[in-house]
Amino acid sequence: MLIGAGMVAGAAACSGGEADGKDATRLTVSPAGGGGQLRPDSPIAVQAYRGTIENVTVSAGGGLVEGDLNADRTRWRSRWTLEPGRTYTVGATAIGEDGRTRTVSSRFATAKVTKTNDVTVEGPYAKETVGVGMPIVMQFERGVQDRKAVEQALEVRADKTVEGAWHWFSDKEVVFRTRQYWPAHTKVSFQAHLSGVRTGGDVYGGKNYAVDFKVGDSHISTAGEDSHKMVVKVNGKKVRTIPTSMGRGGARMFTTTNGVHLTMEKQDPTVMTSAWMGVSPGGPGGYSLTVYKSVRISESGEWVHSAPWSVGSQGSSNVSHGCINISPSNAKWFYGLAQRGDVVTVTGSDRELEPDNGWGYWQLKWNDWVKGSALKRSVTTAPRVDAATLSAQRGAQRPDKQRAGGD
Repeated sequence: MLIGAGMVAGAAACSGGEADGKDATRLTVSPAGGGGQLRPDSPIAVQAYRGTIENVTVSAGGGLVEGDLNADRTRWRSRWTLEPGRTYTVGATAIGEDGRTRTVSSRFATAKVTKTNDVTVEGPYAKETVGVGMPIVMQFERGVQDRKAVEQALEVRADKTVEGAWHWFSDKEVVFRTRQYWPAHTKVSFQAHLSGVRTGGDVYGGKNYAVDFKVGDSHISTAGEDSHKMVVKVNGKKVRTIPTSMGRGGARMFTTTNGVHLTMEKQDPTVMTSAWMGVSPGGPGGYSLTVYKSVRISESGEWVHSAPWSVGSQGSSNVSHGCINISPSNAKWFYGLAQRGDVVTVTGSDRELEPDNGWGYWQLKWNDWVKGSALKRSVTTAPRVDAATLSAQRGAQRPDKQRAGGD
């Protein structure tokens, strides 16, 4: 809930400058300050009439607030929601058609919140080097009612332009995926401007999140259920063909899933048991094995791992419970190569990987993926170059003008 007297959904603007002639500019700021505290999702707006905005500065506790200036430099608006329980100071300057400057200032406070919606970023990790299929996976502690508000607060930027989109799998999970695989060696910056975002009712985003990561070499492997081999390509070049033994079939649970998988984690060693299929490890048909050099590719128990016990079948027949068995030497090499988000495509199987089985997100066609966005649209990861930036750059070329800003 919000804490503060006189909650204000919208506030009046304050004006600066005298209307002492037909060419005199008028400058307004909203909220005007004073009175009760505002909801954190209240925007800050600056408007110039008969003139252009030259500078906007919004600060709170030493940090500056980002904003966007329109192309004709008459309107500035804060880009993200505000921090709860903070005091903000706004200062703006405009120049009128008569050449005279006008200034205006405002000071106001945002209300504190008591209910927050915390987030876990499942991947990528900060400064992680990932594969070309890597998604951004966010898990919310509480169900999100206003998915649009949350999605508008999520920003993905990169040094290479790629189209992507968010997709909601539930009210607690949202995932970003690119339309095509990331280009190798792309630097990506993800920021979730969630502090002050009302996720529903009186629940607000608890804090902002920022993760910078790098896409490494392109690792794309194709494992054929019927060919009994896995071809591994690095940056488009085939580097190794690995004999495999995959799911023996006979039951759905023993069939390796078909489609585009992503590597999710690595373990060395890990203990695999028959408990996943409801069979006690010590009972008839049960097992408990210590397995080395294991790379997970789904949540349904599928790994690429060392299997010395099936080397005689690798390259000729399928005998596993669903995993991709490879020799110890090949497993050691593959384990060393793998990074989270690498692509492992399985072909020839009659059991399709579900899109929500681990990171099976590439199983959805692009149009269906975008339909899962609350905003029903894709975005680009290009560095931000908007009307405000272009206008400011033009202003910087004029020596008689101050550069407009606010970022």
